[in-house]
Order: sequence, then C-alpha cells, then structure tokens
Amino acid sequence: MRHLLSTFDLNYDDAINILDVAEEMAAISGREVKKLPALRGRTVVNLFFEDSTRTRISFEAAAKRLSADVINFSAKGSSVSKGESLKDTVQTLEAIGADAIVMRHWATGAAQQLASAGWTDATIINAGDGTHEHPTQALLDSFTLRRHLAAVRGSDSRGADLAGVKVLIVGDILHSRVARSNLWLLKTLGAEVSFAGPPTLLPVGCEAWPATIYYDLDEALAQRPDAVMMLRVQGERMHDAFFPSAHEYTRKWGLTQERYDLLTTEAYANTIIMHPGPMNRGLEICAAAADSEKNVVLKQVANGVATRMAVLYLTLTGENRPSASTLNEGVST
Repeated sequence: MRHLLSTFDLNYDDAINILDVAEEMAAISGREVKKLPALRGRTVVNLFFEDSTRTRISFEAAAKRLSADVINFSAKGSSVSKGESLKDTVQTLEAIGADAIVMRHWATGAAQQLASAGWTDATIINAGDGTHEHPTQALLDSFTLRRHLAAVRGSDSRGADLAGVKVLIVGDILHSRVARSNLWLLKTLGAEVSFAGPPTLLPVGCEAWPATIYYDLDEALAQRPDAVMMLRVQGERMHDAFFPSAHEYTRKWGLTQERYDLLTTEAYANTIIMHPGPMNRGLEICAAAADSEKNVVLKQVANGVATRMAVLYLTLTGENRPSASTLNEGVST
C-alpha cells in the first residue's frame, strides 16, 4: 500500500489487514516502552490547510510511537498565506526530506492530485479533503466497532468483519467526509449502513448509494442499530439556511434526552453512541448522551492512534504485517 487516499479504494483484504495491524499497534500502548523503532530515520509531515485537533495530534502521536521524526505544518502563518501554491509547498517539504505527507485540505480531491501529479515521491495520506473523504477516521471507527462487538460476543476482534452490523449515521451528511468514508468502508466489511437527516442535508443522488435513507430519526432508531453515529453540524461550510433554527434541528435530528433514554433501555443494551468530534453539546447531542458510558468518543480518539500507526507502518515500510521481532524490538526487559 503506497498511499491511503480513500476507503472507496480499499478492498476487503486490505481493510481487514489494516485493522488487524492496528490491533497489534494498540498492544504497544499497554507496554512500559510505548515505542517501536520501525520508522526511525523517516520524516512524517502533517500538512494541514484546515484546523484540526484530534486528527493532527493523533497522527503526530502515531508517528512518534513508531520513532519517526515529525514536522507539523499549518497553512496559517506560513507562505501559503502569501499565495504559495500547493505544488511549491509540497516541493519545499520534499527538499526537507519528507517521507510521508499527511494532508488535510479544504479542496475535494487535493490528496489524489498530490499523489498523482508527480510533485513528490513521498507517501500521501488523506487526513480529510473537502467534503469528500476522511479514510483514517472511518478506519478507526470500524476498529472501535470491532472491539466493542468482540467484547459483547466474548470473541477475538482480529480478522473479524462487521457482517450484519447496523450502523446509523445521523445529521449533516451533505458536508461530511466522515459519513462518506464510513459508508464505503462499512459496506466493504459487510455492515448495513443507514443515513438519517433533513432532506436539505442529504446529498443529491444519495438514494443511489448503498445505504438506507431515513427522513425521520425516530423511525431510524426504531430499527435498533448497533451504533448511532452523530455528526457535527458543519456551520463553517454552510452559506445558506439548511434548517429553520438550531432548536428545530435539535428537536428533529438531535440525540435529545428522550432519544438517549430510549438507547438506555434493554432493547438497546449493546448499542453504542459514536461521534467523530468535536461535539456540539446541546445541538446534535445532549449532555447526558455525550457523558454516558455508551458514548465511545474517547475510545475512538485512543483507537485513532493505533489505527494511524498501522497506516503509517504499512505505507512507509511496504510490508503487509509487522513481524514478531519488529513488534518486540525495543521492549523493556
């Protein structure tokens, strides 16, 4: 695997392999020495043209746990603000010695362009491009789902797919790269995906996607999903009125106290609440749901480090799996 640009491009075996390697990387977090020397001497650049907390820090932690050198580049305060092109910025990073570029960009297709334009020989990892895709978020979400279901079933999550698992994604589907990446990956892994949201926040033509569309959140919840993924309302991408008011959005599409109470009943005992973050408390999710044990958002964040370690390892080493000697190298004795 040379680059990671989209979950749409991942086949079943590739997806399962990434998740299985992430399991091996997660085990490192429980060790006294939380590092592997696997990427020693490599340089990973976090190239972010949009604001980020979780994704950027997660990639930084992942790269450092693999012993890579990390450069964090923010477009704000750089030559980009003076009009420097993406090509010139990337070629500057190439000259510095970047082996991998983790890029978040406001333009759809930016990561694909960077990987195919011939501007750099570095590995490209898409950390979110416009409203297109966010593949590592989808991977960490599936990783979190696999671990949750394994705990419920008392089984090993390694090698397991998500066949038959019901995932309901709610809210601002139109602007969500997370929703798109999750759809393609979850379908590849055998899950059943549903979208619920107001018609104004569902993409034109989404009826042709391999997902069930609901225009009534309560009807969607009645299907007893295994996971309810609440999406942030992306006001920064909205230039028109997509719903009458915040109160109206919450009433019809938010995980309110009443809907959360439903999820605490016996019929939903194993249903988890997910969110890519940041959460808008009181808008798409109530405080009780945000702070409940059913909400796995902090597990998603923790699992993001292991998942991104797996992606960096696989793309930069060219190996399919780390060997036992690699995983044990550097262990304190």
